[in-house]
Amino acid sequence: MKTIVLASNNPVKKQAALLGFQAMYPDDELEILHANVPSGVSDQPSSSGETLQGAVNRAANALQAIPAADFWIGIEGGIEDTPEGMAAFAWVVVMADALQGKARTGTFFLPPPVARLVEEGKELGEADDIVFGRSNSKQQNGAIGILTGDVIDRAEFYRQAVIMALIPFKNAGLYRS
Repeated sequence: MKTIVLASNNPVKKQAALLGFQAMYPDDELEILHANVPSGVSDQPSSSGETLQGAVNRAANALQAIPAADFWIGIEGGIEDTPEGMAAFAWVVVMADALQGKARTGTFFLPPPVARLVEEGKELGEADDIVFGRSNSKQQNGAIGILTGDVIDRAEFYRQAVIMALIPFKNAGLYRS
């Protein structure tokens, strides 16, 4: 059995982690534990670098909180202003066996009414709830689910990045120096 410590209590992140690990380790039993640990970055990271640092910090803090496990995973969503508009994405970091896997989700652009609220200091989930008349959307389908009509929900959005962050562990001989 592989034990995974997820640095979040968010059910969407749990589902994404489980689906990603099941895809990469289909023959293994998996147990996911939760560690509610800080990211060490702002509540709404506003650059790719800050978002990545939040995911790294979460994974490292999960390792400190529950050291008896096989993997520690941090998932951090963020936004970034670009010339094309406000972009939304997430970073996933997995730590284990002195290796670290990192991957970023795809990127999509937020509609101007949501972007304006984020620029005014709201977190993306709160801005989505206001614009779309929702409640706690960040623990459900998130902005990506709302905007795609659930063709891609938040768990699916993170799942591929979890899989890509596991590449170094499936190919450890190529990634160890």
